[in-house]
Amino acid sequence: MRVIKEDQHRINEKIKYVDEVRLVGENIEIGVYPLEKAKELAKEQELDLVEISPKAKPPVCKIIDYKKFLYEQKKREKALKSKATKVTIKEIRFGPQTDEHDYEFKKKHAVKFLQDGAKLKAFVFFKGRSIIFKEQGQILLLKLAQELEEYGKVEQLPRLEGKRMIMFIAPKKVK
Repeated sequence: MRVIKEDQHRINEKIKYVDEVRLVGENIEIGVYPLEKAKELAKEQELDLVEISPKAKPPVCKIIDYKKFLYEQKKREKALKSKATKVTIKEIRFGPQTDEHDYEFKKKHAVKFLQDGAKLKAFVFFKGRSIIFKEQGQILLLKLAQELEEYGKVEQLPRLEGKRMIMFIAPKKVK
């Protein structure tokens, strides 16, 4: 269900409680006008008088085609939204005594994730009494960070959180 919000700008007859407004824009002389005169100027040009800055003294208004103004504003917002980068985080899990083959296999995936532009969350999970091997877990993560140095940089060094030792690696910017 889509909620229709109230117009964010007051236009034409909805502009009330002021005697005069400051007009800006094209095809008019910039200055302070009585409200009725500003509405007349807008009507003559077959456009809308739109209150741009209601808190100013006097309020700032512009004579424009309101529908076109809203359309261009939506277009600008959509363009900004599409330019925003979406950060994805990929996880790789190790045990404190991960053997060489598994390590290489997971490292290959880590390289691919970083090349694709995703952040990498590498962690060692300690089960039961394996927490006594936390030095091995730290060595494993530091070794991974060193081997992935050309693909990404470490954002957070290995840190123990509960039964997990976590490290974050961000991809390097491609030139």
